[in-house]
Amino acid sequence: MVEDPAEAKTVDERTAEIIGSDSYARHLGAQVREIKPGYAKVTLKLGPQHLNFMGMIHGGVMFSLADVAFGAAANSFGKRAMALSVGIDFLAAPDPQEELTAEVELVARAGKTGYYRMQVADSEGRMVATCRGWAYHTDRPLRMEGAEDA
Repeated sequence: MVEDPAEAKTVDERTAEIIGSDSYARHLGAQVREIKPGYAKVTLKLGPQHLNFMGMIHGGVMFSLADVAFGAAANSFGKRAMALSVGIDFLAAPDPQEELTAEVELVARAGKTGYYRMQVADSEGRMVATCRGWAYHTDRPLRMEGAEDA
């Protein structure tokens, strides 16, 4: 067993199951495709429900996709982590029929905080948004929604 969660090479099944149970991600249509300690890849097939009043993909959809991946990566160590701040830069408007992929990686960790880089790309690999965020890592284990604290 790896003592330092940051040195782990895989995410345990229970942690992956808890992260995969995210009801907002399901509502959005986002699917976790890959998760490793400090890393996540999440996809979203866009549709008419993701459009704003101008017929473009709502910026909040791209932010939400990046945030779902951020939450997966930050919590991949099996301990609860919460966002402290996230900033986003929109680079291009994705096609409304596109599939987007958000990839997030831990760049640096200092004590209980971690700095993460997020990128959202279309199926051609064109970057449509880039984000950065800070997470606060607790010592509290992840738990399923509605379960008692361990």
